[in-house]
Amino acid sequence: MMQPFLAHPFDSDRLHEECGVFGVIGVTDAANFVALGLHALQHRGQEAGGIVAHDAEQGFNSAHRFGYVRDNFTKQGVMETLPGSLAIGHVRYSTAGTKAATAIRDVQPFFGEFAMGGCAVAHNGNITNAMALRRELIERGSIFQSSSDSECIIHLMARSIQRNIPERMKDALRRVEGAFSVIAMTRTKLIGVRDPLGVRPLVLGKIGDDGFVLASETCALDIIGAEFLREIEPGEMVVISKGQVESSRPFGPSTGRFCIFEHVYFSRPDSIIGGRSVYETRRQIGVELAREAPVEADLVCPVPDSGTMVMTRLCTPWSITPLCASAKLPDLPDSVPVTRSTAT
Repeated sequence: MMQPFLAHPFDSDRLHEECGVFGVIGVTDAANFVALGLHALQHRGQEAGGIVAHDAEQGFNSAHRFGYVRDNFTKQGVMETLPGSLAIGHVRYSTAGTKAATAIRDVQPFFGEFAMGGCAVAHNGNITNAMALRRELIERGSIFQSSSDSECIIHLMARSIQRNIPERMKDALRRVEGAFSVIAMTRTKLIGVRDPLGVRPLVLGKIGDDGFVLASETCALDIIGAEFLREIEPGEMVVISKGQVESSRPFGPSTGRFCIFEHVYFSRPDSIIGGRSVYETRRQIGVELAREAPVEADLVCPVPDSGTMVMTRLCTPWSITPLCASAKLPDLPDSVPVTRSTAT
């Protein structure tokens, strides 16, 4: 039975936006690079992951799995099914509470076959008008396979009358409201798009002589030895093919409204956002907090892990003992975070 579709941002008290996307073009065995990139982005989604790759002889191939990247996409038997020099991937953040609440059909990237060829799409963000779009598309004959708001993008592309996939994607995303960083692929192109407000992050990197990478964070570039080139700008689309990057602005002029929670919570501390280290931003939050809200305390305890950098700077002016009262133990089975009380 398909799970209830939640499209309105207030339908659930859980965060919806923290997924990770990664794509690479122009390298041998691109899926292996994607697996490494998704591993670096694992903090953005632990429930499930997927990879789609394209090979000139075998065409499109995909693998979608529940659980950690390291438990699924490090197996030779799986990776051998994903040949090719072009691939994209996605790690999913749980929004329904348990893995059992999500079907494998909800795991991205999503794939669609169009008249001009296939296209796979991976989306990070929250489409706020997804319920209205879904209702309209179903009334006009679209058949949805998942409960994800991201599937609306594929169906909007299918209904476009444009003659190539990048133009169809522009048509589709002009109908979408909310936050989106999208990575897509055709047989020969890697595509990246950020919404006009630039709410969610997306960066561009270079690997080798002709290879390019798109990723949610710079930490995913570091793990494969890619060179960081720049951030994709708010409202920008890049189309990468044959070692060239073409940029366009399908949404017109826009002013960025980046999500502050990327600095506070979502992003990994060794990532760079807006030319600034996430680690340094969190340290400075601790400095400012110590200045604005001084307190007499015996100890300071950060919860969750992203508060550790804040804690260290908060404690410094008063020589307070920092205490980590909880810690994630990711190597335990079933992906269950475990805490240990230090109180006596």
